[in-house]
Amino acid sequence: MSSQSSVLPDLEWGQGRLWIAGEWREARERDAIAVTHPADGSTLATVANATPEEAMAAVDAAAAAAHSVASAPPRVRAEWLRRSFELMMERKEELARLIALENGKALSDALGEVAYAAEVFRWFAEEAVRSPGELGTAPAGGNQMLVRYQPIGVSLLITPWNFPAAMATRKIAPALAAGCTCVLKPAGETPLTAYAMAAILHEAGVPAGAVNVITTSTSGKVISHLLTDHRVRKLSFTGSTEVGRELIKQAADNIVHCSMELGGNAPFLVFDDADIDAAIDGAMVAKMRNGGQACTAANRFYVQRGVYDEFAKRLTERMAALKLGPGVDPNTGCGPLINSRAVHTVADMVEDAVQRGARVLTGGKAVDGPGCFFQPTVLADVAHGSRVLQEEIFGPVAPLVVFDHEDDAIEQANATEYGLVSYVYTSDLARGLRVCEAIDSGMVALNRGLVSDPAAPFGGMKQSGLGREGSHHGMLEFMECKYIATQW
Repeated sequence: MSSQSSVLPDLEWGQGRLWIAGEWREARERDAIAVTHPADGSTLATVANATPEEAMAAVDAAAAAAHSVASAPPRVRAEWLRRSFELMMERKEELARLIALENGKALSDALGEVAYAAEVFRWFAEEAVRSPGELGTAPAGGNQMLVRYQPIGVSLLITPWNFPAAMATRKIAPALAAGCTCVLKPAGETPLTAYAMAAILHEAGVPAGAVNVITTSTSGKVISHLLTDHRVRKLSFTGSTEVGRELIKQAADNIVHCSMELGGNAPFLVFDDADIDAAIDGAMVAKMRNGGQACTAANRFYVQRGVYDEFAKRLTERMAALKLGPGVDPNTGCGPLINSRAVHTVADMVEDAVQRGARVLTGGKAVDGPGCFFQPTVLADVAHGSRVLQEEIFGPVAPLVVFDHEDDAIEQANATEYGLVSYVYTSDLARGLRVCEAIDSGMVALNRGLVSDPAAPFGGMKQSGLGREGSHHGMLEFMECKYIATQW
């Protein structure tokens, strides 16, 4: 495929190889992993299907490179990341096309992801030279207190399919900035972008073994095996809450430090005094990034009664105008879902809402024919207890619920085990800040439909995760705090 070879001219696609210790290594002969194009089901490529033993070779490589990476001057590590940023931006169109092919998202959305993912490299290039430290005198005056932050060690990084570039850089960049080596296990649906990132990092000067990439169809078995190795000191996972719970249990045996970015069920609150133009624009961004397949996607729309009808009408018009099609088509407004299972899940959730009394204002159906498409959908008057209000939709469906009072909106927004992100629209700043503080989520977007920024701490409360990515917090997740007592 020309787009792949132009991004990575030296990568022999479909040859069953893993990226370990700065080179392509042959994997044992077994069933390869087919990477399909969700717009038509065609096979784009096949990638290696690693055994637990083959995956352990990546840990060996990371452990062997650990000292040299940890001892590299911060400015050197910063240059690896800065150069990676430059290479990604030079090849942004090719990388975006690769993402659109294996993920299905609209090309404009993929271009935005590449820009964000590259910016994570640039941010942590700057953070790498700002490793914190402290010096103070003990209150009793008997000694000096020196606090240093050191690399935590070999890090296991697990990323999902919905943002294959951004999720990879959001873990790799802070690990390298902190001086850690890592093993990346991307999702089987979108591994091509991960291998592209490995090649870019290698070209940028990252030492052999600092970043290793493995793919496998038996993720649970492979990850469990790697977590038994005492050299693995960090686990950073983005994915479902259910899988995250199991990984935390396994990591407990060796007391592996965990960062978890898990599920979400984001509320989107619109008050009567909101700027409706801005709220509609924000709703389209918050709901339809990656066709709704994002943990940050607006999942539940709570609209105050005075503007409910207008908001519903205008959101319906915008959703109905989106053109369905392959992500690589520049005219596409909404690409396919990742696979047929996702289509069935979204269809079942919509049907459940309709059976409970919801009205379909637009969409509501899966699309016949090749590919995994579901119509952009708006549901009005959704009943409490409907699945679309209780579970992550992960699709282009916007369920609307009316509310009358501020306290009622807050209560409904918090009526979930998740607490990743929330969205609030109001022209009353005092109310906006009051509601933001009352909502149980790690991030709140006030009069904005986009919350993610490499310079800001990304993460949730409750069942939505542990720790933070981005900002200076992201690098500290890959560091140990060491206290030295001394005197002079």
